[in-house]
This record gives sequence, structure tokens and C-alpha cells, in this order.
Amino acid sequence: MKILSKEVALPLAFYNRDTWLKVAFFAVCVFMAGFSLYFTDGLVNKLEEREKQQIELYAETIRYVMTSDENADINFFFERIKKINENNTIPVIWKDGSGHLNSINIAIPESIDIEQKQVLLQAKLQEIIAENNKPIEMDMGFQKEYIYYGNSKLLKLLRYYPLSQLLVVLIIGFLGYIFFSYSRRAEQNRVWVGLAKETAHQLGTPLSSLTAWVEILRNEPSINPEIVVELGKDIQRLETITTRFSNIGSTPILKEENLEELISSFINYLKIRISTKVYIEIKSSLVPGQLANVNKYLFEWVIENICKNAVDAMSGTGDMLIYLHEGKNNQLFIDISDTGKGIIPANMSKIFNPGYSTKKRGWGLGLTLAKRIVENYHEGKLTLKSTEINKGSTFRISLPKPLNKDV
Repeated sequence: MKILSKEVALPLAFYNRDTWLKVAFFAVCVFMAGFSLYFTDGLVNKLEEREKQQIELYAETIRYVMTSDENADINFFFERIKKINENNTIPVIWKDGSGHLNSINIAIPESIDIEQKQVLLQAKLQEIIAENNKPIEMDMGFQKEYIYYGNSKLLKLLRYYPLSQLLVVLIIGFLGYIFFSYSRRAEQNRVWVGLAKETAHQLGTPLSSLTAWVEILRNEPSINPEIVVELGKDIQRLETITTRFSNIGSTPILKEENLEELISSFINYLKIRISTKVYIEIKSSLVPGQLANVNKYLFEWVIENICKNAVDAMSGTGDMLIYLHEGKNNQLFIDISDTGKGIIPANMSKIFNPGYSTKKRGWGLGLTLAKRIVENYHEGKLTLKSTEINKGSTFRISLPKPLNKDV
């Protein structure tokens, strides 16, 4: 019987590559951010060097003018100083030998007196010194004077530009991650729906035929009635499986069910189909008759998958405890514990991934289906609560408690 079509099987291969796609996308984002930071840093360094050369020229011009004799032609240098003064983007403070401060490109109110002006310039000087630009020394012969300069507005903006670029890359990366996650969920939905519908369809036709044959055999006096009864049970089991797949491929209907009775009934059915060396115990601290909104067929499937995995983990021998209790925030908990071999830390993050299985012939869909049923259809959670090597594991199913249903 053909269960997986080519259309359904292809997205499963996509899941196996999903981690590599995320790593590649992250690497591209890191490369873009690194290249942008490297390029911008080079641009900032070049602009910083250019501004430094401009202020050095300004200092040299002042030094020449101040130390030239009376007959020297200094008109050219005055023009140079004038042009530099017209550049209002680089803040400059000139400190003469007596400690007096003069400013260029620093806005100072005209209404303040000289002392107030010096206090204001002293505060500005501390701000400029904090920018770590080494002051330019001017040797006047009889004394030394200093030019302090800060960074221009453009240079300051460029220093913060890489951060804005990094923020953009992070936003793009976040949106990309959301896109990948959404695409992955969409593909996953297509896989489950396609798989479920095709399986239900493939099972439906032979089931109808088998049901008819059982009715014929039931009316045949020469056939042992016990054989017919057992065949009927097997057909009923196949009908249950078909119903499960049909519900997976559509929106299931949730009904209020007595949670403890539902689980106990299914465990009684399961006990006769697993090893007699596995002891299953059910404990409950829920109020008697506690209800939960579940789809009976799908929820039994979840219990079956987890319990069968537990039996496999115990190699057909051991104890299993199913504990029902109420948690915080109106949650109902079903803890399923076994005394199996446990799960190694390296595999704990993989157990719910489609296709992951430690069995040679396992499909790796049992826990994935269980998680999907609990979380997508029942709005609950399925998690690995705890595990310890050679001591066992505990899976927790949490379901929302029905509102205003105190039983």
C-alpha cells in the first residue's frame, strides 16, 4: 500500500535541511553586518584623518602668522584661516600660553561677559578632550600654545551609522527567521494533512470490503464464531485508525470527556496488546469526574504513542506510571513516566523533530504527531518533563481546564 506520495515525502527532506538553511541565513547576515562595519570603519578613519590634517594646517597657519616678521606677506594665510573658520562642523578651542581660551565653530551667546565665556569654553574643552583627539602643539618660540578639536557632526553620525546598519540587519534577520518559521509550519501542515488524507483514503476502500466479508462470514454456520469476533475487533481497530487520520486531515471536534475514565479505558485496551512484563499504574489527584475538552480518537492516539515508546524504552520489561493532577493557571497535567533507558542529552532537542527515530525501521513521526495533536488541536503542551540515563523518562501533557466546570 502506497502511504507516502512524492509530494508528501519531499517536504520531509526539507525539514532535514532546515537547520542548515538557518545556519546559512545567519552566516549571510553576519557577513553583511561584518562587511558593513569594516567598510564604515575605514570610511570613518579616513574622514577622521582628513579632519586632523585640516586642523594641523590651521594650527600651522596660526603659528606662521604669529611668528612672522612685519614685512612678511601673510594675506594668503589670513585667507586660509578665513576659509577654515567658515567650516562650522569641527569645534575648535585655541588655548594660548596664558591659559586663555578662544573658540571656533562653538556657539556662544553674545550677551555673556568674558569670565562667563571662559567658564563655558572650559566646559566645552572637557567635552572635546573626552573625544580622545590629541591636541596639536604650536611652538611660538617664546611659548607653546595648543589647538584642541572635536569631531565633526558628520564624523559622529558615521560612528553611529554601523550600529544603525547592524540594527537593520538584525531586523532583516528576525523577519527572515519569522518567514522561515512560517514557511516551515506551512510545509509541515501540508505534510500532515496530505499524509493523513492519503492514509485515510488508502485504508477506506479495503475496510469497506473487509466489513462486508465479515458480515458474510458471520452468517456462515461452518465458520468458528470466535474467529469472526476477532476479525471484527481488528476491523474496528482499523476503523479507529482511519478515523484518527481523517481527524488529522480536518478540523477535529472537541468534546468534554471524563479525563480519568478516558485514559483508564484506553490503558485497559492497551494492556492486552503489550508485554505482560510491563506494569502500568494510573494515579489521579483530580476531582472525581474532571472533564477536559478533547477529541477522543486523537487523544487516545497521543497516549498510545507515548506509552508504546515507553514500552520500547523499557525493552518490554518495567513499570509505567500515569499521574493525573492539576497544575497552576487552570492546567490539567498528565505525566507519563517509565523506567526505561532514558534519553541522552544530545537527543533531547530532537525527539519531537519529524523523521527522528532511534529505531532502525522507525518513521520518527510518533512523538511529532502527538505534539501536533496536543498543541495544535487541543491548545495544550507536550514536553519532556525529565529524563535520566538508565532510570527512565517522564513526558507531560498539559491541557487547559474547561472554564466554569467544577465537577
